[in-house]
Amino acid sequence: MITIYLLGILFLGSIGWYLMRLLKLAKLPPLPPGPKPLPLIGNVLDMPPHGCKEWLHWLKHKDEYGPISSVTAAGNTIIILNEARMAFDLFEKRGSQYSARPRMVMGAELGGWNRLVTMKSNPIEVRAHRKRINHHIGSTQALASFYPQQDSQINQFLLSVLAKPSDLLELVRSLVGANILQITYGYKVKPAGHDCLIELAEAIGERFNKAIEPGLWLVDSFPFLKHVPKWMPGAEFKRKAEAWRKLLTALAEKPYAFVRHQMAAGTHKPSFVSKQIEQAGGVMSPQEEHEIIWTAGVLYGAGADTTVSAISAFFLAMALHPEAQRKAQTELDRVVGCRMPAPEDRKNLVYIEAVIKEVLRWNPVAPVGVPHTTTEDDFYEGYRIPQGATLIPNIWAFMHDPQTYPDPMAFKPERFLECDGHAPELDPHKMAFGFGRRTCPGRFLADSNLYLTIARSLILFHIRKPVVNGQVMEPPEDFQPGIVSQPTPFELDIRPRSAEHESLLLSSSEQAKSEGHSALLEKIWSMQ
Repeated sequence: MITIYLLGILFLGSIGWYLMRLLKLAKLPPLPPGPKPLPLIGNVLDMPPHGCKEWLHWLKHKDEYGPISSVTAAGNTIIILNEARMAFDLFEKRGSQYSARPRMVMGAELGGWNRLVTMKSNPIEVRAHRKRINHHIGSTQALASFYPQQDSQINQFLLSVLAKPSDLLELVRSLVGANILQITYGYKVKPAGHDCLIELAEAIGERFNKAIEPGLWLVDSFPFLKHVPKWMPGAEFKRKAEAWRKLLTALAEKPYAFVRHQMAAGTHKPSFVSKQIEQAGGVMSPQEEHEIIWTAGVLYGAGADTTVSAISAFFLAMALHPEAQRKAQTELDRVVGCRMPAPEDRKNLVYIEAVIKEVLRWNPVAPVGVPHTTTEDDFYEGYRIPQGATLIPNIWAFMHDPQTYPDPMAFKPERFLECDGHAPELDPHKMAFGFGRRTCPGRFLADSNLYLTIARSLILFHIRKPVVNGQVMEPPEDFQPGIVSQPTPFELDIRPRSAEHESLLLSSSEQAKSEGHSALLEKIWSMQ
């Protein structure tokens, strides 16, 4: 009898709590508009289906509900921002409230990506990691000491393109990986064939896209499932996450072990990691060593795919828009002449700068960015944003808003030039690398690689649509879904602009004198 009495009190108390919550919410401003949720499942059916272009799915909300909208799924509120000004208002002007990351159980907690600063929410940890990155590569001045590594890697890439242009997309990925690995670890990628770190990073990139895909993993909606034993039926997600975590750990710890080995042998090259170890006098606490390992890991783990996307999109854009290519080459011939463009030339290459901006706008590398969350209840433009809500900035929509960028689907570098009374349009750098306190910490390295690769490719090569059996083939102007959007694979015709330009490349490039560090790294790792 007492048990029934207690259950009755508990039931009535629950009903009372629920009614009081409803009354409290009724007095508050509404959530941003959105599709009507269904009982129990909310807006689960309104989420982007697997494999769709998420940015286009959310863009439909703008026409139907306005620039800010919301959906609910498994009790979580998701708010979609389809206008850039809203992202600036919330993520920059109210950065103290909107700089955390939403809980991602599958990718962050189980898969281990919460060790990377891009996925962290703890402000103390975020500041510590970003401070290390900013000190060594957080400005163009800090990057200057790494220019020789960039110079040799980009020239080697161009030489490889000259030899085998049909492998362009694979060569772009190798270039970006080689550049970041040499700057971060002093590690030389195997110049021909497969490199163990490049292959490992590619595997990680594919899994990251899947690990944080919204709505794909039940455990993200019901976090208690993370405690299910991995041997149980239906717990395949636990086994996947464990395997992914091991891969990610290897990607961070393998090259770190390589640096420590090389430093002990006195054969290391100056790098992001070696400079931090030297700065600490070689004596570090476990926490300090953890920070060094994972700040280095984020430069490659998070930075490679985005730069690959931008450089690949550049080559595609030049083939599709030869008039922009001609204007860029005319400027290079006038300003630089027949030599390799250097960092100090950039200030005088205004059209090249405009091409870089248009590449970032035309195909945003992260079309919906990385979600933010708010740490407290807030109100914005008459709507309620509850604590813990996930906010998705539709960066693709920002970059293709006709109010900001007239004729947004056209590739027009001129939009960023000041001429004939036309004011330059909004610089995409302000959005392409994220917002506020969560702006990409490696953006200066990515931007430097973009400039040198684009300027040197244009001064050396004609980039054209391929011709097969006398027929001009149209490369697909299409970009694949994912947190980082890559162009759909394409083929191009890439040739030296002249014999003089080919000689310039050959004289500027040095063939690798070693087989790279891949074999040595595997040997070092096997001894750990």
